[in-house]
Amino acid sequence: AERASKYTKRPNVFRLQTADWRVFLFQAPTPEEMFSWISRINLVAALFSSPPFPAAVGSQHRFVRPILPAAPSRSPPEEQHRSHEAWMERVADELFEHQRNLPEKRGRARDLDEYRLKKEYLLYE
Repeated sequence: AERASKYTKRPNVFRLQTADWRVFLFQAPTPEEMFSWISRINLVAALFSSPPFPAAVGSQHRFVRPILPAAPSRSPPEEQHRSHEAWMERVADELFEHQRNLPEKRGRARDLDEYRLKKEYLLYE
């Protein structure tokens, strides 16, 4: 959750982005209440977050987003924090490597589309 700085039609609006990339806008009566909601939502999300499962293995070499866990984490907050830091490092390394290996401009459309999907996912993460 974060303040919806680009949304200017109404005051005290914040956006909530879910793990499956959906975005919801909420309006609070006051700025203090808006920031209170944002901090509480982020706290609960952090306490219940679990690392994603690896993507399913298939015979085709296609990019597939990891599977999100359906149950809350049972790890203590310190371990969750370490897990998130390690995940961010892996994603940053993977993004760097992905951007170094650009597909051919005249390559197959499927390869270009798959490259774009993976890049969008890595940037989102």
